[in-house]
Amino acid sequence: MQITIATYNIHAAIGMDGRFDPDRIIGVLRELNADIVALQEVEHHRIGAYDLLDYLAVKTGYSALAGSTLLRDSRHYGNALLTRVPVLTVNRVDLSRTGREPRGALDITLDWQGKCLQVVATHLGLKPWERRQQVRQLLPLFASQPADISVLLGDLNEWFLWGRILRWLHAHFQPTPHCATFPGQWPIFALDRLWVEPRSALTTMAAHSSPLARLASDHLPLKATLTMED
Repeated sequence: MQITIATYNIHAAIGMDGRFDPDRIIGVLRELNADIVALQEVEHHRIGAYDLLDYLAVKTGYSALAGSTLLRDSRHYGNALLTRVPVLTVNRVDLSRTGREPRGALDITLDWQGKCLQVVATHLGLKPWERRQQVRQLLPLFASQPADISVLLGDLNEWFLWGRILRWLHAHFQPTPHCATFPGQWPIFALDRLWVEPRSALTTMAAHSSPLARLASDHLPLKATLTMED
């Protein structure tokens, strides 16, 4: 029983050439062909009859869940989840800190062939103290909602491999590989991360670095394969 899951900061569909082009993001999503994709920096532009998230979902055949963190009169902005796996519950978690850009997480449970899969998708703050407080808020989600497999993924904005929050997350979940995903054309930093509990369920993990992915956003997607024992 295998499933593929990815995290992708789409940079509001603005590529490395400065152009807004959601069809390039759609192309990358089709290359990934993941069952579940966590998205960050989803700007709700209007594209014909759709906003950006709905446009991505319609063109790729996913169901979409929005986790907007910045609510505007014209359009919203934030996290999202695309899924081909049936959704059981949705919990939108506010991770915002006073005086900082609003942040949040989507805490989703899905029915994976009769097994419970918990996915927590997030985009953490830019300041180290923000990220520490946000991780302290996220970790109890996994104890309060036991699942057959739990996944934490997203853009953690942690630039250093020895950062405190990474040490905490490695201690909770057991370490996973760091894969450079930023900047998109010449990736050096592993800003996009993924952890799995139990660790044995993680089979493969790698940055997706196709020519299109290197152009479509300032981040590369990170993709993993999970295996669940019968």
